[in-house]
Amino acid sequence: MADYTYYGLKKKTVAEMRAIAKGLDHEAIKGYSQLNKAKLLPALCAALGIEAHEHHEVVGGFDKAAAKAKMRELKAARAAALEAHDAVALKAVRRHLHSLNHQVRVHVR
Repeated sequence: MADYTYYGLKKKTVAEMRAIAKGLDHEAIKGYSQLNKAKLLPALCAALGIEAHEHHEVVGGFDKAAAKAKMRELKAARAAALEAHDAVALKAVRRHLHSLNHQVRVHVR
């Protein structure tokens, strides 16, 4: 049996996935000829013993924990700026928070 991955199966057509299912004897893929791609993909993953989701890889040496700690500090500073009615400081803190949020999201891929 070839090595299949979730990503590799997801890229295949329904006909290719049904051809793979045809060669397998597993309870999860009974009636494979009637299944659409959305239902066939998790069934094939179960039959082949593959995790039915994509894994996200951390790119580079980004320290997510440090970014989250800095975000907690900035949230406290944001609350203080709101109390003091300091619009300039509030905008600066919000922009920094936005930047950190963006970095966390980008580095999860």
